[in-house]
Amino acid sequence: MRFMMLMIPKGYEDAAPGTMPDVEAVAAMMKYNDALKEAGVLVALDGLHPPSMGARVSFEGGKPIVTDGPFAEAKEVLGGYWMIRVNSRQEAIDWAKRCPAGDNEVIEIRQVQEFDDFPGEIQAEISAYPGLLDGAKAP
Repeated sequence: MRFMMLMIPKGYEDAAPGTMPDVEAVAAMMKYNDALKEAGVLVALDGLHPPSMGARVSFEGGKPIVTDGPFAEAKEVLGGYWMIRVNSRQEAIDWAKRCPAGDNEVIEIRQVQEFDDFPGEIQAEISAYPGLLDGAKAP
């Protein structure tokens, strides 16, 4: 099973462009990331720049509308993510609990939809695009 662990740092929604974490936080996080890798559960990870450097595309009336960040209505934003492959939801929770997160950070854990989770008619539609969703299929 794949799970995405989403880092949600409070206050990041208002961070200025180019805001970076402090060196000590990065050092602790790199040790955690290395533990994920050494355990063989890490699939991917990335940090994200603050919303002030981003954009949103909405589709009001079916037409794309671009809004540059920061986003006034944002209450929670992603600061980064880990994609892990583990055997259960509980194992994903156990990994999230080991993260050296601060008081202002929350990790949301979401299971990724795998190919086998879908009913046959949806699997048939997905299969019409070979290679596109290889990550959804078990290794």
